[in-house]
Formats: sequence, structure tokens, C-alpha cells
Amino acid sequence: MAFSFPALNRRMTVQTHAPRFTLVASAEQVLFVASLYWALAANKAFFGQALQGRALAEPSTWGFALALGVALVALHFLLLALVAHRWVLKPLLAVAIVGSALAAHFMETFGVYLDPSMLRNVMRTDTAEARELFSWGLVGHLLLYAGLPLAVLWRVRLVERPWLRAAGVRMGALLLAAVALGGSLLAVFQPFSSLIRNHREVRYLVTPANTWWSLAAVAARDAQGAALAREPIGLDARPGPSWASRSKPRVVVLVVGETARAANWGLNGYARQTTPELSQLPVINFSEVSACGTSTEVSLPCMFAPVGRRRYEESRIQHSESALQVVARAGVGVHWRDNQSGCKGVCDGVPGDSVQKLDPPGLCADGRCLDEGLLHGLDARLATAQGTQLWVLHQLGNHGPSYHRRYPPAFARFQPACASDELRDCTREEIVNAYDNALLYTDHVLASLLAKLQAASDHVDSALVYVSDHGESLGEGNLYLHGMPYAIAPDVQTRVPMLMWVSAGFAEQASLDTGCLKRRAAQPASHDHLFHTLLGLLDVQTALHEPAWDLTRGCSMSSHAQASSAP
Repeated sequence: MAFSFPALNRRMTVQTHAPRFTLVASAEQVLFVASLYWALAANKAFFGQALQGRALAEPSTWGFALALGVALVALHFLLLALVAHRWVLKPLLAVAIVGSALAAHFMETFGVYLDPSMLRNVMRTDTAEARELFSWGLVGHLLLYAGLPLAVLWRVRLVERPWLRAAGVRMGALLLAAVALGGSLLAVFQPFSSLIRNHREVRYLVTPANTWWSLAAVAARDAQGAALAREPIGLDARPGPSWASRSKPRVVVLVVGETARAANWGLNGYARQTTPELSQLPVINFSEVSACGTSTEVSLPCMFAPVGRRRYEESRIQHSESALQVVARAGVGVHWRDNQSGCKGVCDGVPGDSVQKLDPPGLCADGRCLDEGLLHGLDARLATAQGTQLWVLHQLGNHGPSYHRRYPPAFARFQPACASDELRDCTREEIVNAYDNALLYTDHVLASLLAKLQAASDHVDSALVYVSDHGESLGEGNLYLHGMPYAIAPDVQTRVPMLMWVSAGFAEQASLDTGCLKRRAAQPASHDHLFHTLLGLLDVQTALHEPAWDLTRGCSMSSHAQASSAP
């Protein structure tokens, strides 16, 4: 007599054909292990900041670290368990594992904080910039911190449960995680509250929660912005009185620098001369200038807005027209030439081109062009200029980490210079040398531009304004690159070089006292002045113009006359 057990036979068949090294686990167990893994492997930067100033030999330090570790595990478990049901758990974890590995690498390597502003910078990164950030160090990090966990995840077989039991288990796990999160933070409430109160930005080091939060914030803001048209401003913009009396075309060239920091600017008294050509020219150097942000994504729209940093509202700036649309409305011919990753909405609706598409001979390779390409065809444009013009040249400048790619070999003056895209392969001296070489090249580009403007002075009245968008960290405090939250950003990221030059004809037509401008340049200035100074230089009248923020206003002959006649 034979006995048959169909259920047992089916189970044995499945086990016989199951892949080797298969791990059988519930969804909750997988989520717990993933959360524990992130707490231990992806939060070095967070623990380093949270435990800063604490003695490792003190038991209280270890207690605080343990409580924070439990809180991290519970937090990530809660966030995932709310959305990760059995069918999406493995794909969701796979994406999160890769994202956390990338975030941890860049935070530990460059000392950055992954807040919404930084994530927006990442999302706006073009192919050439992303390629420069790719390194063998990153590959090794991804293989270890993403490849290995993904291989383990691939071998996991999730336990199936009836939906009612699965819901009960999930609710119990969520409750337990919430208790663990609350209990761990209550146990260290005083030091934890002090940490958050004094260093609010530390929350952007909690990985991968920082990525999820910042991604959601950016997506929500972009979705809101996509539904809103840019608000017109300066509808009353009109030509000023000097337009009727000028005898020659007027051209204002604004060069927007990239990642140049004031601390290394030769004209500011830096120990080594990084501006040898400009130092021989009659430029007006502004020695104490504050940037609106620590990234291009923030600073570029802000510096072209009438409100600037002093009344900073990101949504208002992002959803409003810029100075370019205002002056164009008055009849100024505006043109934007880009050698970067775009104008961040500032130049929407105005004519423009890019150096990469122009492809000037000998200046472009591997998707990047040297900044001399910004001057391509400038002589011809000056020869045919008419009316009042504003030309904006957006530099690649000192964009890191590949400083050595920002200048041709002839400007490799400071040696040894870092020649790697991986800054960890170089000493700080080598990094600074490469950075300073890039500044030498910016000096040359600006001097070459001035030579062209001076050569055209017999038939064009011209002015030049140069200002960088933000600064850069070169290893001070173990920080590199830029993008730190503004409240805690070091001065090297928020102090930028700025200079101005006006031709003799321009000064005469605009009644500008250059001696007065030089005295004004010794006083503090900021990106907040740019919008109003451009209106002053172009003589565009609008109610948006605030004379107190126009760097030229107090230095015009008319203002001197008004001051002398005042009672």
C-alpha cells in the first residue's frame, strides 16, 4: 500500500530546486537588516558630527552613540515599512542601497551635506560634470557598499503570509520601531536636543533619509514651479535720459565667474599673485564681497533678482523674471553665452548660445571647453554693436574637483599641481596649486576681454563687471568643493572676487567718477548689489531700482551735484 502526501512532495520539490545559498526571511527582517546596515555603513559623517567634541573614553559618549544608532535603525525601518510591501520591497531596497552608497561616498569625501539645495545641484549635473566626479575610488566604494549588499539581497527569498497575518505583523513591527525611536531619543533627550538646536543641518547627514527627504522636497518644489509661469517684474522698465544723448553704442559685459573664492584672488592681497595681468590694468577691485549662496543653483538666480540675500525667498526668486528680462523690456539687447551647465532659468526667453555648440578651434574636448571660448567672435560683435547691450558670459571657471582641466598647460605655473579627478589622490598643496592655476587662467581671460573692449573704445562705450557665483573649500576643516548650508558655510565658500572696469567714454557718458568707485570698492558689497548696479550702468529706470544698492549711484556726477546743493 502506497501513501501519498502531495503538500509535502510539493514543498520538497521547491526546496530541491531552490538556488544554493538562498536566505529565507520575512519582509520585516529584511527591512531591519537593511536599516541596521545603513546605520553602521552609511552614517560615518553623521556620527562624526554628532560626537564631535566628545571624549571616546567617556561611557556617556558610547551611550549617546548607541542611542543615536538605535534611533537611526528605527527611523529608517519606519519610513520603509510604511511603503515597502512584499512586491516592491526588493526593488525599493536596491535603489536605496545604491543611493545611500553614493551619498555616503560624496559626504565622506568632500564633507558636503545632502540638503535639498545640494540634491538639486546633483540632479542638474550634466554629463561632463558627472564624468569628472566618477573615479576609481567611487567604483571601489560602490562595489563594497552597494554591490555586496545587493548580492545578498538577490539571494533573499521572502516568506509569504496571508494578508491578514501580514498586516498584523507589519503593524506590530511599526509599533515596536516607533517605541524604539521615541525611547532612544528620550534616553538622550538633553544632548540630542542641544545637537539639533545648535546644528540643525546635521539632519542632512542622516543617510539615506536625507536623500529621500531632499528628493521629495525638490520634486514637490519643481512640481509647484512647473505649474506656475514666471511672474513678470519691472513692467515699468524704460530707457533713462542718457539714452537720448549718447553718441556711441553702449555695451556692458557681465562675466559670471564659477567657484572663484576671494581668499585666493591676487587683487585681494593673496600671498601668491594669481591675477598678474589684471593687476597691471585699471580695474576697480571690490575686496569684500558676499555671495548669495554656496552653489550655482542658489546664487545664480539670486544675484539676478532684486531682493537678493537680504530678503531671500527661494520660491519667489525661482518663479520671477530676472534682471535680464527687466532690462530687455526697456530695450536693452541681451545675450547670454554659457560655458557651464545652463543659466538656471535666469536667461529664459532671451537670446543666447553656448561655447560647446560654437566649438571654437582648439578650445573644446571631452564635452568641456576652456573659457577663452566665451570671447569667440567678440571683436565682430563689438564692431557691429548698436544701441545699449548687455552681454553675459557664464564661465566654467574653477569648477571642481577637476581644477587641472580648467586651464591650458601654459598656465600650470604653480607646481606640483593635482592632476587627478579624485582629490584624495592629491595633497592639499597640490590641490591649491591646481586651483590657483585655474585662477591664473581666469585672470588671463578677463585681461583678454578687457583688451578687446579697450581696442573697440573708439566706436563703443563699454563696461565690464566680473563676479563669482560662490567660493570653494580646498580642504580647510576637511571640507572640499562647495554647497554647504549657508548658515554654517565657511567664509571661503561665501566670499567671492568682484571687479569693475569702465572705458573713458562710458564714464563720460554715464557721468561716473571712477575715483569714487575705487573708494566704494573698499567697502563691503554683495550679490545683492548686482541687480541694481546693472540697472544703473545701463540707465534703465524702474521702480524696482533701489539706489542704495546701486554701486554706481553715489559716484555719478549728478549725485555729487545733488549732494552739494542739499541743505
